[in-house]
Amino acid sequence: MNEIKIFSPATVANVSCGFDVLGFCLDSVGDNMVIRKSGKKGIHITKIEGFDLPYETVSNVAGVSALAMYDKLDVDFGFEIEIYKNIKPGSGIGSSAASAVGSVFGMNELLGRPFNRTQLTQFAIKGEALASKCEHADNLAPAIFGGFTLVKSISPLEILNIPSPNNLYATIIHPQIEIKTSEARAILPNEIPLSKAITQWANFGSLIHALHTNDYELIGNSLNDVVVEPYRSKLIPHFDDVKTEAIKAGALGAGISGSGPSIFSLSKGLVNAMNVKEAIKNVYSKTEITFDIHVSKINNEGIKILNLK
Repeated sequence: MNEIKIFSPATVANVSCGFDVLGFCLDSVGDNMVIRKSGKKGIHITKIEGFDLPYETVSNVAGVSALAMYDKLDVDFGFEIEIYKNIKPGSGIGSSAASAVGSVFGMNELLGRPFNRTQLTQFAIKGEALASKCEHADNLAPAIFGGFTLVKSISPLEILNIPSPNNLYATIIHPQIEIKTSEARAILPNEIPLSKAITQWANFGSLIHALHTNDYELIGNSLNDVVVEPYRSKLIPHFDDVKTEAIKAGALGAGISGSGPSIFSLSKGLVNAMNVKEAIKNVYSKTEITFDIHVSKINNEGIKILNLK
């Protein structure tokens, strides 16, 4: 195999009470990437479509993660990377993670899979850090492992797959404004009251239990963030209205996707997810802000191979 084309999926991180550790994978939106072997040693980004991103390897998220992996290889050839970007940078649904994951996944497949998924995530963290100014894996892990993932530890890296109900759907609204992850992190407090920490722990623990036991009602009751959402929601126009209308329309719960501005809702079944889509569409249709809406089943496979040559 000399060339591979892949679908690198969008992801939702934090999932309300799971700040920096919990995420899930989407199925209906993502980037396409092509990775091929090259006679020229090193990592070379040869094509970018969709958004204006740097071609310089050390300035591109996909390039940095690929370099981290390439440094561990002993090969007499290099790799070329093409990026067909469908996830808008700064959208809050794992745009940088999709790039970081896609390059290392593709290289690994062409090499016969010398690295496992945890090792691929470790390489991808280096690229993700270029975008967010810190090392975290809550978008990377679900893109590689699929479904819901829990990042138990960064050092050493430990990722847990979390089961979830088969009929769980996500509705994502993406207002066309940009919120940089680094800026969204900067507004967060360094300390929180113990009472809020206890509430957050309880919500997170009950959410994990609800996912394991297919308890839809408990999922909804657990999607409550008292630590991060109160600060970041101020950066997102009409956030409170979207959340309120989503739940009225049948969503189990809603929250900020990653650092925003996207807002996610989880629903039981496609019908409810589509009803939520119409409800939140009505909120933003009354504003001058353009937006996209995605409805997606939880993607339990993660990153996918589209073609091999």
